Amino acid sequence: MSQSLKLIKEHASNPKFWLIIGVGVAGIVVLVETRRRTRRNKTHKQDFGAFVERFEILPFPQLPPSAAKQSLSALTFAINETFDVKDYVTGFGNPTWKSTHKKAEKTALVVTALLKSGATCVGKTVVDEFSFGISGENKYYGTPTNPRMPSCAPGGSSCGSAVAVAAGLVDFAVGTDTIGCVRIPAAFCGIFGFRPSHGAVSTIGVLPNAQSLDTIGWFACDPSILHRVGHVLLQLSSVETKRSRRIIFADDLFQLSTIPTQRTIHVIGKAIENMSGYQDPKHLNLCQYIDSKVPSLRLHEQSTHRQNETSILKTLSSVMLSLQGYEFKTNYEEWVKSLKFKLGRVSDHVIAAISTVYDNIKALYKVRTEMRGAFQSLLKDDGILVIPTVADSQLKLNTTKGFSSEFHDRTFALSSIASVSGCCQVTIPLGYHDGCCVSVSFISFHGADKFLLDAVLDIYSTLREQVSVGFDLVSLPDISGNMETSELLKEKGNAAFKERQWSKALSYYTEAIKLNGTNTTYYCNRAAAHLKLGCFQHAAEDCSKAILLDKKNVKAYLRRGAARESLLCYEEALEDFKHALVLEPQNKDASLAEKRLRKLMS
Repeated sequence: MSQSLKLIKEHASNPKFWLIIGVGVAGIVVLVETRRRTRRNKTHKQDFGAFVERFEILPFPQLPPSAAKQSLSALTFAINETFDVKDYVTGFGNPTWKSTHKKAEKTALVVTALLKSGATCVGKTVVDEFSFGISGENKYYGTPTNPRMPSCAPGGSSCGSAVAVAAGLVDFAVGTDTIGCVRIPAAFCGIFGFRPSHGAVSTIGVLPNAQSLDTIGWFACDPSILHRVGHVLLQLSSVETKRSRRIIFADDLFQLSTIPTQRTIHVIGKAIENMSGYQDPKHLNLCQYIDSKVPSLRLHEQSTHRQNETSILKTLSSVMLSLQGYEFKTNYEEWVKSLKFKLGRVSDHVIAAISTVYDNIKALYKVRTEMRGAFQSLLKDDGILVIPTVADSQLKLNTTKGFSSEFHDRTFALSSIASVSGCCQVTIPLGYHDGCCVSVSFISFHGADKFLLDAVLDIYSTLREQVSVGFDLVSLPDISGNMETSELLKEKGNAAFKERQWSKALSYYTEAIKLNGTNTTYYCNRAAAHLKLGCFQHAAEDCSKAILLDKKNVKAYLRRGAARESLLCYEEALEDFKHALVLEPQNKDASLAEKRLRKLMS
């Protein structure tokens, strides 16, 4: 008999013995579970936790030389978990949904259009369960890490797509925007986010949340990429439309924002001051305007007993959420009820939407119709309404603020404007203030998508220059020792770059340039960070400044060539690589790049 069995036989009648055995077994179970969770978390945080599935779908074959070049050639993108991809199950952010549905037979039209334009799809990203929610937290797949602010929520519901772009994992990403689901994560992650006019982009092959509000939106770090993707998805012509632009500030909405109002307004005002085609900005009380132009909303407000000025937006957001709940219930009530005892596996949002009785639905749709007319009248064919994207700074992870009704009310009050009116809206990053990402939104009338994308591309470089003056983008670190401040900042930038913290590196290099704007290396290093973040136009501009300072800087020519190649400026890129070879005839990178471009252009 073994020693272990003998020991058990001798002490079998002793309760304390079995207690010790039980504690030991429990300890083993806890240890195993802890290790399992650690392994899961390590795996989950790979790629900032942005992806649910990784795969690669290559673009369609290149068109013949005589035809137009593929406009998104060499770019990578991700899609959230609501888009169909042939032979993959569309998960909708919920494993129960995934287990009860079959693989898609076709790929969503949006994804096909991007592949035809030369882009490569690299996977599906995390989405809030059933596209409900604005925090970016998914209890099944976890919360993707916000690359700009790791201690804060990334925003949702298209959280994974926003994180993938902000982290530089893809050049652009696609998501769905129903009640702010692209605009809010774009603001929280400090990137561009575009919600097109309702119905402007096909939703075939995309799981709906609420059809009268749903749109297909996209994210990018660079306005030129945002613009190029827009031309593909909106099927726009590249013909330049000459028209003036009227900037209208919604002064009352900026009063909702925790970011000082005058700073934002000043930055935009200064940016357009000397630009051609922009009229002097106007100022408007938007709540009063909506109140006067949308009588159905005023009746709805009276029925809910809300009678102060800003409450009109609270009422508007109530209409938006009611429409969302009603249409979601219409779409999925049968499936949810088929779960029976599995109801606990879906979120409170879903249960609330399914169990609510919706009265007077026609009145809700009437509000939507009147809102579209009101904004068409306000913006006409040349107006751009400027509002804050979000009213509050990013939510800290694991705090009760995420469930605050006040936070939701203030956020939905702003997002409901474009959602209910069907207008197009773009979120524009403005750097940082008090350690948090700051953004502003431009809204234009339904159908003015090209006009709005052109305006962003037109104004952003000037806006960015004004931002560096108008906002405290990065607080200078404490300096010690004898090293010059700018050199220390450069070294900190290099360290961040090696750790693949591209945005942090960019901030340090920018501060170094502010202190010493004649150092070639600072511009060249910042260009490298811009390239990693997909900001190709900015990378090219930095390299041009570096070359002005030092005409023999080989790295600057190589990086400008890479940026221009990504911008499809092949002839200019080829000249840069040839110049690098003149300076360093044995440079392998320049030689390979020149051969690649000659082959591409032949």
